[in-house]
Amino acid sequence: MTGSHATSPHAARPPKTGHGSGIALLVICSCQLMVVLDITIVNIALPHIQTALGFSTENLSWVVNAYTLTFGGLLLLGGRLGDILGRRRVFMFGVSLFVLASLLGGLSQESWQLLAARSLQGVGGAIASPTALSLITTTFREGPERNRAFGVFAAVSAGGSAIGLLAGGVLVEWLDWRWIFFVNVPIGILIVLATRRYIQESERHPGHFDLLGALTATVGMVALVYGFIRASEEGWSDTLTLVAFAAAVVLLVSFVVIESRSRQPITPLWMFRDRNRAGTYGMMLSLAAAMFGMFFFLTLFVQNILGFSPLRTGLAFLPVSVVVAIGAGFTSRLLPKLGPKPFMVTGAVLAAAGLAWLTQTDVHSTYVGSLLGPVLVFGLGMGLQFVSLTLMAVSGVQPKEAGAASGILNTTQQVGGSLGLSILVTVFGTASRNEAHDQVPKFLAQANPAEIAQFRRTGQLPPPWGEQVLAAGVSRAFVAAALFALAAALIALLVIQVRPSDLARLRGGAAVPGADTSVEIPASGTTGTSGTAGDDPGTGQPGSGGGERDGPG
Repeated sequence: MTGSHATSPHAARPPKTGHGSGIALLVICSCQLMVVLDITIVNIALPHIQTALGFSTENLSWVVNAYTLTFGGLLLLGGRLGDILGRRRVFMFGVSLFVLASLLGGLSQESWQLLAARSLQGVGGAIASPTALSLITTTFREGPERNRAFGVFAAVSAGGSAIGLLAGGVLVEWLDWRWIFFVNVPIGILIVLATRRYIQESERHPGHFDLLGALTATVGMVALVYGFIRASEEGWSDTLTLVAFAAAVVLLVSFVVIESRSRQPITPLWMFRDRNRAGTYGMMLSLAAAMFGMFFFLTLFVQNILGFSPLRTGLAFLPVSVVVAIGAGFTSRLLPKLGPKPFMVTGAVLAAAGLAWLTQTDVHSTYVGSLLGPVLVFGLGMGLQFVSLTLMAVSGVQPKEAGAASGILNTTQQVGGSLGLSILVTVFGTASRNEAHDQVPKFLAQANPAEIAQFRRTGQLPPPWGEQVLAAGVSRAFVAAALFALAAALIALLVIQVRPSDLARLRGGAAVPGADTSVEIPASGTTGTSGTAGDDPGTGQPGSGGGERDGPG
């Protein structure tokens, strides 16, 4: 049964049109913007959060990871909640939870309070974001109307990272870092109120929640990330480090066993049997690790070493978003002629080259002379990737499976970013400690008694010695990030195989399943969709935007 059948509840209650549907789209897209924006807006505030709440540089990465781990780990479950309990109801709950967590984050006085709030934000985002996309299928009729709505939604998602960089700079510089969280409160309240009036409830569908699968996957990834970050501070022989890694192995193995036996798994493991799809997920895992690391460490570098203000930092990253959009547009036009593999290989190589170039940064680096060139090369490489990765993730699957395939890709991006960042932080911590061993004697030989007393009290080297330590750690972290991108290039070269049928679909011989507007094609490297992106509103099963297209068997 589909939403177009006369017996469907959606036929009895047709989607709104005109002014009402326009407001509904505004509400849905506002939620997506708020959730996606929150991934990047925090980066600009990291140095101020570190100072205010006493984070070490290694533990500062948890401000990012606490959100992305829960967000990515629960995305597919969030979409399933909407199918079973009703999408409008779940959407409002997710937004309300996100608003509450934002308020708590802004009020945080201790580091653990902020991390708890960020985790709660991730849960709210994982519930609201996939449900928001699914609501489009129940609010807009199949055909041009729904396609336009999906197009607006994708554009908002694509622009979220750039808006986040600018908004974060403005809020931190003109107000305070706490306002990057407080700003979500009035916006979220308005979204909830407008949802009650302008968005109708969807049909509920029978099913069960794979709570055990979601729990083991999320907690297992948290343990793995904690193990790496703990190792960067206490060493690999530390008891808690070893316990964290052991717990991660047990939980993640349990997750695989649970998913293999579940009738309705949150992550269908058979999706990984296709070499192209498995290779695409591996590439996204590696590229997200490189991308998250680049933003995290460059933010620290430009503010703590180059002395950029938060607003200037946001402006400094804007060229990356522009080049990513250019690369994505260029790829979209040439894909039918050349196929996705050349863009996947070239894009990963360019990303690796840009990161390798960034390894040359030191305390004497400048933005224009040392950073702008490599970040543009990196951005172009990432822009060539995203359209190709999305299409390869859904290529060759049935229309009802396209939502799950694209949802796993988006989940892989968030989890890969968190895991990769924790590994890069471990590399950073080791390199920083080694450099500190060289810089401390120099500091003690030149510092005055007041500076020495301050160092013994805080353990932090002041400039210029502290800047040398930070720069050495950042440079070494970029080496690891470049290796992640190089791994993605090797996967593209050796694993991905574009079949004649794939090229035929791209050239119009047959529709690409899931590649229409129901599958988000991120243009900024930041997504927030899930496997319910293309759920058929009548069946609650993953589809390709209502089932109007046929895919190959």
